[in-house]
Amino acid sequence: MDLHVIGPLASPVERAAVDAVVGPPTSGWHGAGRDSRTEGHAARGGHAARSQRDLLLPALHALQDRVGQITQPGLNYVCRRLSVAPAEAYGVATFYALFATAPRAPSVAHLCDDIACRLAGAEAIASDLERALGPAGAPARDGRITWLRSPCLGVCERAPAAMLTIAGEQPRREVHAPVDAAAVLRHLEPASTGVNGAGSDWKAAARASVPQAGDPALRILARAGVADPTSLGDYVAHGGYRALRNALAMGPEAAIREVTESKLVGRGGAAFPTGRKWAAVATQPAEPHLVVCNADESEPGTFKDRVLLELDPFAVVEAMTIEGFATAASRGYLYLRGEYPLAEARVLDALAQCRAAGFLGPSVAGTNFAFDIELRRGAGAYICGEETALFESIEGKRGEPRNKPPFPVEVGLFGKPTAVNNVETLVNVLLVLGDGPAGEPGVGGGARFASLGTEGSTGPKLFCLSGNVARPGVYEVPFGTSLGELVELGGGVPGGRKIRAILLGGAAGVFVGPDVLDTPLTFEGTRAINATLGSGVVMVFDETADMVGTLRRIAAFFRDESCGQCVPCRVGTVRQEELLARLADGSTVRSRGDELALLTDIGRAMRDASICGLGQTASSAIESAFRQPELVAL
Repeated sequence: MDLHVIGPLASPVERAAVDAVVGPPTSGWHGAGRDSRTEGHAARGGHAARSQRDLLLPALHALQDRVGQITQPGLNYVCRRLSVAPAEAYGVATFYALFATAPRAPSVAHLCDDIACRLAGAEAIASDLERALGPAGAPARDGRITWLRSPCLGVCERAPAAMLTIAGEQPRREVHAPVDAAAVLRHLEPASTGVNGAGSDWKAAARASVPQAGDPALRILARAGVADPTSLGDYVAHGGYRALRNALAMGPEAAIREVTESKLVGRGGAAFPTGRKWAAVATQPAEPHLVVCNADESEPGTFKDRVLLELDPFAVVEAMTIEGFATAASRGYLYLRGEYPLAEARVLDALAQCRAAGFLGPSVAGTNFAFDIELRRGAGAYICGEETALFESIEGKRGEPRNKPPFPVEVGLFGKPTAVNNVETLVNVLLVLGDGPAGEPGVGGGARFASLGTEGSTGPKLFCLSGNVARPGVYEVPFGTSLGELVELGGGVPGGRKIRAILLGGAAGVFVGPDVLDTPLTFEGTRAINATLGSGVVMVFDETADMVGTLRRIAAFFRDESCGQCVPCRVGTVRQEELLARLADGSTVRSRGDELALLTDIGRAMRDASICGLGQTASSAIESAFRQPELVAL
């Protein structure tokens, strides 16, 4: 590193937090005591330190968790330890919403005010917190606590929600839902003993998040509320690790063939054929091969991956291991969004148990296949759900998408061939390679899986049903179930009220009206009505919903979450929000027709010229609402 870091020294507490992540310093050049007799003026270990750049994000988390912010001395120490230029490290620290680089109270309540929580009364809670603690971000109670507004926390089925981050020697991160202002204030107190809301009782959590829990017809969610998510033995007793056993017996080529024949496609929104992706990575000459589980589920209204990670974490570990075996990978990374503390605890525990039992490590299940998984925690950036931005984040950089090609199967994480799939996609692999109905091994599982659903949309599908429905939660249905049938499965709209609109696919999706309730929930069915399944969001708005406020919240979300790398998205999302504000406030600078024409032009520019899917879909839901005048009166 050419730059010399100057300024105040990090405190012993900050140095200890960083050293716990990157290891003890080995020379005075990197934070240890300087010994001029042995070191002279020669720096050692620069290349080795730079090779640890991927530890930048974990090191910043360590500082944030310990002292509640990333101070300049603390950041300087990280830069010395990892040989990262201060400007680069500062750019990373300020990129993520969960990091604070300015003084802030050590105890923070992040109140979700996104779409589902707005419907459940989040604005009233925000008003109560403002009366009790002052404006968002202002220190209260002798500077000990504060509160902030937060985008979707992924707990839409139990809205409204809040996440507590409490720094200290034993830091706490908890998500509580549903909450009111009194509950938020209670959990902020030092004596609070909250344990991630319903997470302390896994059976109660399953009932709260999976209304179908215990139904013997379930396949993806078969273990939710049935098998203890903290017990490897219970997982195995309920069918766990049969799919890995079958994959190891049939070999990587046959495993990929079964996945290909299943016609399984990605469940995160892109719908790319999983078998084709695995085959492309397996045949790459460059080594090592890597696999990545994209668990950065940040689409407003989406929470299915969180439920799987909390209630069936061993399934995700097993599926990643199968993916590693099939693609000849030696290492996997599970990138988990920072707002899922219970999922993080469950996955870390599952990884430790699997290593101890020999399902991970130098000899997986007693074979010569070596594979292990590392969990990386995100820090609040929706854009990191884009696969190449996720790679950049793991590598210790700002989460900005890369241009394609090259594609990840050729040049992915750390420049190596990488297979990346989301949580739901991976768990479906267990259905493909698991035993058949009569106990037959996995051969032929691809055909069995392909026989479910429809020709163009095979297998079961998870949907995140939320909003104005009686029983919100994650629902598993076969592809082809109609939109109306899914809403009825969730108990319909309470109070006898009528459906005004349904948001399909999340904030990046499309609003549809009640006239399309008979639409089959398949890729081809939603395309026929110019909609999308996206990430599986089905959010219901009844006739009392504030649609104008919802559209403005969606616009604010994309403005905040744009990484700013490309002009169409960086500028377009701001102009879109400004235009909506003008329409809502009645302060238009041109006729309404001209304003809507400008909105269309902004959306077209973002779709045509943005680097990644964020900009390309940032106007989709808003434009779809204006195509249906009965949905929004502006």
